[in-house]
Amino acid sequence: MKKIFTAIMFISGLAYGQTNLKPRVNDHAQSIEQKVIDWRRDFHQNPELGNQEYRTAKIVSEHLRSLGMDVQEQVAVTGVVGILKGGKPGPTVALRADMDALPVTERTDVPFKSTVTTEYNGQHIGVMHACGHDTHVAILMGVAEVLTSMKADLAGTVKFIFQPAEEGIHEEGVDSWGAKLMVEEGVMEGVDAIFGLHINSATEVGTFKYRSGPAMAAVDNLKITVNGRQAHGAAPWASVDPIVTSAQIITGLQTILSRSVNITENPAVVTIGAINGGVRQNIIPEKVEMIGTVRTFGEPQQDLVHNRITAVATKIAESAGATAEVAIQKMYPSTINDPELTERMIKTLNEVAGSENALSHDPITGAEDFSYFQREAPGLFIFLGGMPKGADPNQVASHHTPDLYLDEGGFVLGMKILSHLTLDFFEGEK
Repeated sequence: MKKIFTAIMFISGLAYGQTNLKPRVNDHAQSIEQKVIDWRRDFHQNPELGNQEYRTAKIVSEHLRSLGMDVQEQVAVTGVVGILKGGKPGPTVALRADMDALPVTERTDVPFKSTVTTEYNGQHIGVMHACGHDTHVAILMGVAEVLTSMKADLAGTVKFIFQPAEEGIHEEGVDSWGAKLMVEEGVMEGVDAIFGLHINSATEVGTFKYRSGPAMAAVDNLKITVNGRQAHGAAPWASVDPIVTSAQIITGLQTILSRSVNITENPAVVTIGAINGGVRQNIIPEKVEMIGTVRTFGEPQQDLVHNRITAVATKIAESAGATAEVAIQKMYPSTINDPELTERMIKTLNEVAGSENALSHDPITGAEDFSYFQREAPGLFIFLGGMPKGADPNQVASHHTPDLYLDEGGFVLGMKILSHLTLDFFEGEK
């Protein structure tokens, strides 16, 4: 009986110990706020595109090594993984930050504005952290410092994943993205749960948003080639007009969303972003090419929409005497927050900033390759507030634009969220 009592007290002590670490987390996170802000500004001023994050990766790896971690470099080309083994046995939690910037010329007037330029798709253009990945890297570096300071008391292992190329890899002959490659190289082996966050310019600083189940869309690339018969523009009856046929296809694609998709469950998007055909005003061309994007939630809806796109395009073309070739390339799967893990972490989320600041969000038709990590272990992805207090979310610049502005006042909360989730997951597994 004495041995059983001792074992129970030991296990209870581990659990209580993890909870008891939270005040230390909060104090430490607050104390390094300026350091995290300085890191973010440095990364912002020195942005790097996907698979080119050499400088960023070097700073990250040097920081993790200075904390005494085992560090793996050049994971999925430029990724960095740090391993923090706690002083007590327990599960493994992964925390992820993406590192890459975008080919966008910055227009903000902040003193750490990017002036970096590059050649991209044949254009000379600026490079900017126009999605906020600079903040993700800085926040996770801060979390690494906070959790390492209490290493002896941690009841588990933390894997810090600094991922390249979330926005895709923009190299000739290469068509992939960072999370997928990291998974293929084994970074999720042994991981019991993964947490990540994304700062959001339209969510007020001091708050954050989350959603159980499908949270972000799957994204697929769409290409439709319509083949007709060329003729003089003055004699359209001699042609099979691929331009008119393409116009009918574009209109027909929108009926998929209004008549085939059950929009009471989840939204879907089919957007044609570019159309190219013809060279002269009085020549009906032989061929038209369209490219676009498809956004869906979950594989059943994805399959439905893909099948309907193919049917609509080919049958409309056939009705006009033309042919249509449809190519759909799957990119990121849906970002699906594991319902059981989310439910388990709701108490943590409500406590870390107050329940009034832990908000739910509707499905987001943007996409995230964090979804690849979630296919390997239960995951939870959160949106951190980066909008100045009192600003109008309908007026602030959105992500992927030259004017994106992020309030740095939410970085401490970001560190707390990832740290508290880790500690409470450790505690729950005892």
